[in-house]
Amino acid sequence: MPTRMLQIPTADGQADAFAAFPGSEGPHPGVLMYPDGFGIRPVLREMAGELAGHGYYVLVPNFFYRHGPAPVIELPEHIGEEERPAVFERLMPMIEAHTAERALRDADAFLAFLTAQAEVGAGPVAVTGYCIGGLLATRTAVAHPGQVAALAAFHAPVGADGPDSLSGLTAEVHFGHAEGDLTPEALGELNQALDAAGVRHTSEIYPGTVHGFTMADTDAFDSAALQLHWDRLLPLLDRTLAGGLSEPGPVVP
Repeated sequence: MPTRMLQIPTADGQADAFAAFPGSEGPHPGVLMYPDGFGIRPVLREMAGELAGHGYYVLVPNFFYRHGPAPVIELPEHIGEEERPAVFERLMPMIEAHTAERALRDADAFLAFLTAQAEVGAGPVAVTGYCIGGLLATRTAVAHPGQVAALAAFHAPVGADGPDSLSGLTAEVHFGHAEGDLTPEALGELNQALDAAGVRHTSEIYPGTVHGFTMADTDAFDSAALQLHWDRLLPLLDRTLAGGLSEPGPVVP
């Protein structure tokens, strides 16, 4: 898939980013993909390329751009259990500094940039994200009703802002949770909030998974769960965005 390095003007500076998109002539539906807390790295480029291969223009921003261009910190090739404490010691101050106010200012800029690209068609877009990126995707969808037609988040703290924060959603939603990330009671409360929002949604625990299950460069990776993630994400985009190349998938009840 073709890729392009980009600079996104924001209220607080310039966010570096990359885009992956089909080689065929556009325009294509747009997808804003937020990375996990480890940021932009080869595995995220591969995942964006995979999604682009199904007919989407995928924009992946470095939301830690205030601390420098990606990679903001040096990462090992494989992030194992031994490496995680040292990595998180450096990441946590940046995560804690990334307030909801910052995230919403950035979301405005990221969506405006995405929809202005010549390869991106008119119409609604999708947002997706992983870990903290899933929370950012959720905040983006809530803040931009009507413009965001689909929201997907994986092993993400999507309920961190409280159940009432989801009341503004208009997008169709899929949340794929790690088994260890929330209790059945918390899942029930989250799903009640989605019911109350009146949006079409699936919100499920992926069996046998731990936090980070989509990321092939970590010990948390689960290949079956990654495939389930694609099995949920691609039909969602096919239903909500015009022009994707994927074969339409079954509607998940």
